[in-house]
Amino acid sequence: MNEKNHLDEIDSRVQSLYTRLTELSKRMGGYPVSTDFNYECLYNFLSLPLNNIGDPFEDGTYQVGTHELEKEVVEFFAKLFMAEENNYWGYVTNGGTEGNLYGLYLARELYPKGIVYFSEDTHYSVSKNINFLNMRHIMIKSQHSGEIDYEDLHETLKIHRDVPAIIFANIGTTMKEGKDDIIKIQHILRELRINDKYIHADGALCGSFAMFMQPRPHFNFADGADSIAISGHKFIGSPIPCGVITAKRNLVQRIARSIGYIGTLDTTITGSRNGFTPLLIWYTLQKLGMEGLKQRYIDACKLADYAEQQMKNKDLIVWRNPGALTLFFPEVPDWIKNKWQIATQGVSHLIVMPGLTKQTIDAVIEDIQKQSLDA
Repeated sequence: MNEKNHLDEIDSRVQSLYTRLTELSKRMGGYPVSTDFNYECLYNFLSLPLNNIGDPFEDGTYQVGTHELEKEVVEFFAKLFMAEENNYWGYVTNGGTEGNLYGLYLARELYPKGIVYFSEDTHYSVSKNINFLNMRHIMIKSQHSGEIDYEDLHETLKIHRDVPAIIFANIGTTMKEGKDDIIKIQHILRELRINDKYIHADGALCGSFAMFMQPRPHFNFADGADSIAISGHKFIGSPIPCGVITAKRNLVQRIARSIGYIGTLDTTITGSRNGFTPLLIWYTLQKLGMEGLKQRYIDACKLADYAEQQMKNKDLIVWRNPGALTLFFPEVPDWIKNKWQIATQGVSHLIVMPGLTKQTIDAVIEDIQKQSLDA
């Protein structure tokens, strides 16, 4: 094969892949991924070796990055999550898993002998993170909604009240979008006189909009969180997986160390970090602002209302937590899972994300109704 034919084959494969993935992106029913973004104006930045190495709040010797915008992203979420002024820190991660890993890492460094408590509905990656960090842990029961069982948490903490408690709270579980109440958890810790504690909130999907919900879930810094992680490619929208971790600065400073090679502090999980994703998140947040982000949630919630009502109109079994964008229902057969990319674990779910249309929702429901009638 000559060089021209080889190059033509590469171009053909790339175009074929783009066509196939474009079609598949129109059938994203079961995963929390927004598809309504447009970052064409930022394409030129892909010609630059963007690298946000080191602490975004410290100057370093490598300067081809987006640290300034990354700091603004962290400041946006620190304000959204009601962090104390001048006592917050964070960075843009590769996604929710890294954000959760950082929260657990920080907790372990503060309380090396602590026990991690998390519910059975917690994302699978958390067990992996805990194993990475070699942390003691206990799984707590969940309620039907996906929220943690507070009675089981109370009784388990009571047995281990002499050991520091590290609470991994879910602000939107993977399958049911259940939300743990940090104020209730704080009450349990106070009742048991457990003063050595750390609370991390996993807000991968819901953290970006939970402050706008009515009633508002209790998960922010004012409620008692020590760190909060979100995903950027979920509700905000990004072509590249990413996220944001925010934490109390006074806690992070206790584990920071200076690195001469890069001329800055080593406070993040990875050394070299993506310099493009902070630009993506910053761009969207600048366009939306706080009110625009709130309206984005309101619009998505209205569409979730529509989906729930349509399922009920067709006498289909469906559950939904108050204000959630996730509808869960009995497991659907493989052909529906594969056609609409429906996540399933005990139950199946439809997640109404920005970019999903009424036409797609109707088509999914039509297939679910069809299999229900055929069963």
